Amino acid sequence: MTIDLEEKFLSERVKSVQESQTLAIGAKAQKMKAEGHDVIALSAGEPDFPTPDFICAAAIQAIKENFTKYTPVPGIPALRKAIADKLQKDNNLSYKPEQIIVSNGGKQALINIFLAVCNPGDEVIMQAPYWVSYPEMAHLADAIPVIINSDINSDFKITPEQLEKAITEKTKIFVFNSPSNPTGTVYSEEEIRALMAVLANRKDILIISDEIYEYLVYDQEKHFSPAQIPEIADRVVTVNGVSKAYSMTGWRIGYAAGPKWLIDACIKIQSQVSSNPASISQKAALAAITGDQSIISEMKKAFVERRDFLYQELNKIKGLRVNSPKGAFYMLISVEDLLGKTLAGHKINSAYEFAGYLLEKHYLAVVPGEAFGADGYIRISYADSMETLSKAVDRFKNAINLE
Repeated sequence: MTIDLEEKFLSERVKSVQESQTLAIGAKAQKMKAEGHDVIALSAGEPDFPTPDFICAAAIQAIKENFTKYTPVPGIPALRKAIADKLQKDNNLSYKPEQIIVSNGGKQALINIFLAVCNPGDEVIMQAPYWVSYPEMAHLADAIPVIINSDINSDFKITPEQLEKAITEKTKIFVFNSPSNPTGTVYSEEEIRALMAVLANRKDILIISDEIYEYLVYDQEKHFSPAQIPEIADRVVTVNGVSKAYSMTGWRIGYAAGPKWLIDACIKIQSQVSSNPASISQKAALAAITGDQSIISEMKKAFVERRDFLYQELNKIKGLRVNSPKGAFYMLISVEDLLGKTLAGHKINSAYEFAGYLLEKHYLAVVPGEAFGADGYIRISYADSMETLSKAVDRFKNAINLE
């Protein structure tokens, strides 16, 4: 008798979770590069700039001083205080250090929260397009994702009426993300206040505000934190980190700030899952948050130039449609007009098939919108050089030959 060990041992929880398509596509692109193919990868969500020297120097100094042991689970006191000071200065949010937990990246900060509050059958409201991990984190916590759809015609924004309609007696969490991955959408203060007004009297709903792209806001837009609204402040947990603004994706430092009862619960979970984040990375993050912030302005200037170039060039290609995102470093491109068409002998029935066609035939790696709950779209990252982006535009043109 043959036993299917996978079927026997794997939990229903892990079976319910999908692999991150952004990471999977990135890995496939790297494999193809290693095989000698000239692949342009616009799939990764990380800045192409190096981590600034003064941040690296702080990490090196930590090593020299043998700061290589365990730290307190929620992070070293100096870093938690620096985060509290940053939240006060930049966001007008008053948190004590004990209301802050430092985690191994923003992902761990988020899953800590999901696991701390969700029971089987609880509902987690999120808008689509969404970051790939939100619904999977809900699944890991035995909760049910409830999706509110948006599209390019609404600039990928949802309305208070849509939010109101999605709420049920089982709603436990509303996940809010501005600036957004994958769309780059930035909600205005007025729009955020209107959404949060729906939740003002719903004391049984927790609000997660993912603000990891906070500093990457362009044009005349300004970032606004929902926790600044007094009526909901006691039910908002703000999640952020150093990965994007300081080009520190591999250092794995994120954090959450919120009500102490929730942060204490997250600390309890983290203490059993991973313990403290890396001691050396914490010292680097401390230097980043308290150091010279001019590096962010330099990155923003480059991102705006790249965004404007792609907005102009991609909209010239018949079959593609893109808006001009106000934040982050992503574009969600509508390929709806290509569906049902045949390109170089390949029938394109979905964004997933189009992304596969681009990678296999034109060595251009993008992420299909299905990963973000956005059928008919693909996501690209413009966190790469102008030279690379120009080559990518040429490959789009070569791939799409519509008369």
